[in-house]
Amino acid sequence: MNKRRFLFGGAALAVGAGAAAAWRYWPEQGIWNPCLAQLPRHLATHELVTAAWDGIDPAQTWDSHAHLIGTGDSDSGIYVNPATQSVLNLGQYARRLFFLNAGCAHDSGGGVDRAYVARMRNLVDGWNPAGRKGAKLLLFAFERAHGEDGAPDLEHTTFYVPDSYARDVVRAYPDYFEWAASIHPYAKDALARLAQAKRDGARAVKWLPQAMGIDPASPRCRKFFEAMRSLDLPLISHAGEERAVLGRELHDLGNPLRLRRALDAGVRVVVAHCASMGEDRDLDRGESGPYVESFSLFVRLFEKYPNCYADISAMTQANRAGPALARVIESESWHARLLNGSDYPLPGVLPIISVDYLVSLGLLKEESAPVLKEIRLHNPLLFDFVAKRALRSNGRALSARIFETRGFFMRSSRHVG
Repeated sequence: MNKRRFLFGGAALAVGAGAAAAWRYWPEQGIWNPCLAQLPRHLATHELVTAAWDGIDPAQTWDSHAHLIGTGDSDSGIYVNPATQSVLNLGQYARRLFFLNAGCAHDSGGGVDRAYVARMRNLVDGWNPAGRKGAKLLLFAFERAHGEDGAPDLEHTTFYVPDSYARDVVRAYPDYFEWAASIHPYAKDALARLAQAKRDGARAVKWLPQAMGIDPASPRCRKFFEAMRSLDLPLISHAGEERAVLGRELHDLGNPLRLRRALDAGVRVVVAHCASMGEDRDLDRGESGPYVESFSLFVRLFEKYPNCYADISAMTQANRAGPALARVIESESWHARLLNGSDYPLPGVLPIISVDYLVSLGLLKEESAPVLKEIRLHNPLLFDFVAKRALRSNGRALSARIFETRGFFMRSSRHVG
C-alpha cells in the first residue's frame, strides 16, 4: 500500500460515522493538502475576505486553539510514539501523515519542526488584512500521559510537546504567537511547573483528559485548580468524544460534567469544541446514568456557571457540523463567552471539512463555496476564519466579539512574580 492509500484509510477514521450525511460530498477537494503558497490577489481582495474583517480589530484577534507539532528533529524535545510511525498501526500512522501534511511539513528536507513553524508564520501573514498586523495563534504545548502514580507513561503517549518548546517558539516569534502550557495535575512537580509557566508567559493550560489520563473531577486536582485560580490562568479542556489523539482511550474522562470541580474552584474553564461530538453519561443521574449527547451536558454547565467559556474550534468539521453548530450561531446570548479557535492544523486536513455539506445544511451560501474552497488550498487558517464569519443560521451570525479573544487571555498576564 502506498502513502495515499494509507491517507485514504485515515480519512475514514477522521470523519467517522457521525458524518454519514456528508459522505456524498467526499472527497470534495481530495485527500492531500497541496500546500499552495501566497494567496492570489483575486482571493486576498475578495469581498468575502474583506467582509470577514468588518468590525474586527486584528490586534485583538488571537486564534485560541492551535497545535504545535513536529517530529523532534530539532532540539524541541518533541516525542512521537513509535507506533504512529509503523504501518502495522494503520489508524495512528495515517493520522500522523495527515497532521504533518496539513501543516505542510511532511516533505521538509530542512527539518519538520522548523518547517511546521515556518508554515504557521506564513499563514498568519496571509490571515492578517493588508497593512494591519496583530493577529496571533495561541500555540499549545501537549502533556504526556501519566499513570495514577503521577509518573509519565510514554507507552500510552501519542505525542508530547514540552512547555519549554512552546515558550521558546513564542520568544523567537512574539509577533506571531502566544502559548498555553500543558501540565498534568497528578505530577509531583505540577504546582512548580504551573508557577514557572506563568512566569514564562503562558496564557492558559491545555488538557486532553482522555489522552493524558486526567480525571478533572478527581480530588487530586484540587490544589492545582486553586493555584490556577490564584494565578488567573484559564483551563482549556477537550470535552466530548476524541478521535484525533489516541492514548489509553479513557473516553469517560472527557465528560463535560467532570469539569465542575474546576468551575466550583473558580477557574475560568474553556470547553473545547463546545463538546459537540459524542455521548457521555449524565452523571447528575448517578455514575451509571444514561448516555446523552455531550453537547447537552456542556449546555447545562455553560448556562449555570458564568466562569464557563467555550471555543468553537473544529465545529465546522463534517463530524460536528449540524444542530450544535446551528445552536451556537443562533444563541447570541452565549457569544460573550465563546472564543474562536481553528484547531490548526486540522483545517488543512482536507477530508474532514466539507464546504458543500455546510451549504447543504443551509449554514453557508452556495455562491461562497468556490471562493472558500480555493482559499483553503492556499491558507487553511484564513479559510477557517472566513468560513466562520460567513456562517448563517436563521438569519443570525457569529458575533465579532467571538474572534477578539485577546482580552480573555491578557487577564492572565496579571499576578506574575
